Amino acid sequence: MNVRKNFDKNLQQLQNKMMEMNALTVSAFEKAFTAFKTQDVELALRVIDEDTVIDNLDHEINQFAVWLIAKETPFATDLRRIIASLKITSDIERIADFAVNIAKATAKIGNTESLINITSLEKMNEVSLDMLKKAVTAFIDGNMEYAKEVAALDDIVDNAYAETYKSITEYLRTHPEQTTQLVQLLFINRYLERTADHITNIAESAAYLIKGQIYDLNQ
Repeated sequence: MNVRKNFDKNLQQLQNKMMEMNALTVSAFEKAFTAFKTQDVELALRVIDEDTVIDNLDHEINQFAVWLIAKETPFATDLRRIIASLKITSDIERIADFAVNIAKATAKIGNTESLINITSLEKMNEVSLDMLKKAVTAFIDGNMEYAKEVAALDDIVDNAYAETYKSITEYLRTHPEQTTQLVQLLFINRYLERTADHITNIAESAAYLIKGQIYDLNQ
């Protein structure tokens, strides 16, 4: 009984570390997009500098999970949770990287008059953050409906991505002098689309834990 109690405590610690990493990543993403929207280069550079904390926590979680598997030899259900936690942590780390990429793009754009109004980037950012909240909640609470909702929201981001790509490339044809900023907007468009893909992966990891099998939410 005490052995199980101790294992549950360690499992909860793993989940807490993952939640801490997720909170830091959400904060980084929010700050990165705010920096982009307000053209705050100083804030963008801060996002880049602070990414080391997330990287270190990612490494710590991986080490802790490997130690937990080796030490406890967990049962199938517990092993699924640990594996799902590792997969989710990997996706969260990639999302943090995209926040850094957005910050770097912001620094390259600088104080040039913003062309964000010709895009759907704000919508993509809002939907992505909603997706991330639902995906992580699906994992923590075992909520399959939230996991399915993430897949539907991903379609919205994909459509906005296509619309934005078209808008930017059409604007580029008639405004070649804006090439530097427009190229960075294309990059940010791609970063947000890939972020939504990784969030969908998180929802699929949650579904894997809930259903006990690989689950493709895009089917």
